[in-house]
Amino acid sequence: MDLHSPIITLPRVGQTTYALLKKLGLETVHDLLFYFPFRYDDFSRSVSIASLQADTTANVSGEIELIQNKKSFKRRMSITEALIKDETDTLKVIWFNQPFLTRTLKVGDKISLAGRVSENYGQLAMVSPVYEKIYSDELVHTSGLVPNYHLTAALTQKQIRFLIKQIISLADTTEDWLPTEIKKRLNLLDLGRALRQIHFPKNHAEVLTAQRRLAFTELFLRQLKAQMIKRQLRDRRALPIKFQEAATKKFVDSLPFKLTDDQRKAAWEILKDLEKSAPMSRLLEGDVGSGKTLVVILALLNTALNKRQSALMVPTEILAQQHFHSISKLLAAYNFNIALATHHRKDKDWQNADIVIGTQALIQKNIKFKNLALAVIDEQHRFGVAQRKKILEVGLTDETTKSSLTPHFLSLTATPIPRSLALAIYGDLDLSVINQLPTGRQPIITKIVTEAGRSAAYDFIRAQIKAGRQAFVVCPLIDESDKLGAKSAKQEYAKLTADIFPELKIGLLHGRLKAPEKEKVMADFLDNKLQVLVTTAVIEVGVDVPNATMMLIEGAERFGLAQLHQFRGRVGRGGHQSHCFVFPSREEISNLQTIERLEALTRHRDGWELAKIDLKLRGAGELYGTGQSGFPELQIASLFDYANIKKAAEEAKLLIHDDPELLKYPRLKQQLGKWEENAHLE
Repeated sequence: MDLHSPIITLPRVGQTTYALLKKLGLETVHDLLFYFPFRYDDFSRSVSIASLQADTTANVSGEIELIQNKKSFKRRMSITEALIKDETDTLKVIWFNQPFLTRTLKVGDKISLAGRVSENYGQLAMVSPVYEKIYSDELVHTSGLVPNYHLTAALTQKQIRFLIKQIISLADTTEDWLPTEIKKRLNLLDLGRALRQIHFPKNHAEVLTAQRRLAFTELFLRQLKAQMIKRQLRDRRALPIKFQEAATKKFVDSLPFKLTDDQRKAAWEILKDLEKSAPMSRLLEGDVGSGKTLVVILALLNTALNKRQSALMVPTEILAQQHFHSISKLLAAYNFNIALATHHRKDKDWQNADIVIGTQALIQKNIKFKNLALAVIDEQHRFGVAQRKKILEVGLTDETTKSSLTPHFLSLTATPIPRSLALAIYGDLDLSVINQLPTGRQPIITKIVTEAGRSAAYDFIRAQIKAGRQAFVVCPLIDESDKLGAKSAKQEYAKLTADIFPELKIGLLHGRLKAPEKEKVMADFLDNKLQVLVTTAVIEVGVDVPNATMMLIEGAERFGLAQLHQFRGRVGRGGHQSHCFVFPSREEISNLQTIERLEALTRHRDGWELAKIDLKLRGAGELYGTGQSGFPELQIASLFDYANIKKAAEEAKLLIHDDPELLKYPRLKQQLGKWEENAHLE
């Protein structure tokens, strides 16, 4: 067995388990080794039964003296009771709905238990503890710091730990591509040791040193690529785009609203950059609904007035269509040739248009633009370095010198990052920030709704729709058959259509619909031909429906707070008061941590504050939704680890300065290539 061995070759991995592991992206031993825990249970307090105390978490071991199943007719459940004895005393243990335990555990078995100790009718007991039989001194599930991994339905923590325990010895065979001098200078662990410690640490200090090494590794690759891009851009030239002051002022004055000071400042920074012969490389950051698109339109307008071409690349077809319609409408008076280019729709002769709006179709092989002078990418974190590099390579030629020119580059993100951190993460980009919301924008009233309040919420929606408004209903899944215990869009659409709102026109939108179907559904919703739109996370990014004032989110605990904040930002874009109703799943209503997270959404309007809270409550891997951190390659590092990001930037700068082509570091160069291939989200 080696790092390339398929997981299915491991003991106790059949086709069913393999299919579940594959859902998590785990197909090889290497994948498993690099699947890191997001938190640890601390069972390092190993005590005798006699010294147990109520309301504490502890680990005890002993011999099973009695074990039996009972039926609770009142609550219709099976109860397994056991008595465990050690040399000091006896402890009662209770498990619910696990009758199979009497076949797994027998009188006389030596077992280790870990969990919370509670008082049960005057005597101490452990309720639903983790257990494992004692075969040796090496306990995996109940002693010391026990790793917890992100799971999918029907997989257990025990299964993941068991599998990783089998292959952990291969940690030392991993290739450590981080230069030795950097490890020495920063006192970082070798990769093999860091992998062993992250999965099975002896203490908290080992967790921290492993996380420090692995986090640095993730950040260093990003910084290295940023420094390489910066170095390449330094030697390149761009076509200056002259600021069309009179035309820009006339356009701004014609708008039915006033620009915020932040929008004006950001637009001015961009327009000044466009006038230079050095390629602009700028990140425009603004929270949901802050008006980034209008700032982009000012740049597109100036480029087109200079008789040069610009392209706006976005992550989804729905967003491309939306931008195409809204930009065409705002710039209708100028008779520009504005084209749409997606996988399913390419306007005639779009490569020669003044302004091209599209998806990754813009950077497919053999695509040639007429004279691309400005490239804009919306939602920076959803595209990898490779895509960004491609769009910078489809520029134009200087007719005088016949030399190649690089387009000016503008990237947008709604991911809230403080200035100091953004400059460290995107080492090659200048930063413009929009903090203000447009004038007259009302805060969205956000409420957690339990099943008891569902009927009242539906009544409220019905009244709002009667007054002419519209509503989104967001579900975590497309199909009920996904069997993950969460609501599906198809199931909810059927229920709302047949039982809840039979008198209303309801639409269904999800990622598996064909492009023409998606376009029709969105067009009908924008035209108010549909009053309710049932959808998935496909509407997370950028979709703008000013008449929509209600957002219902089903199974809300399955989304990160930053993602919920993005959903909420789809409403509240018109002049009417908007509402966001957050529905946790039935089984999560009593989960205090879930409610604490969702209550943060009701209290905070600031995306950055919500991101910080999510990091604290869920861990870095859950910051931007299931298994993502907003930056796809970050499992351990976080956006808040400024000291580590800064250190990674310094080391990357030093290395690139000494060896721009990484000739001395072939293993590092190879790893950077692999990272570039994987560093994007679909």
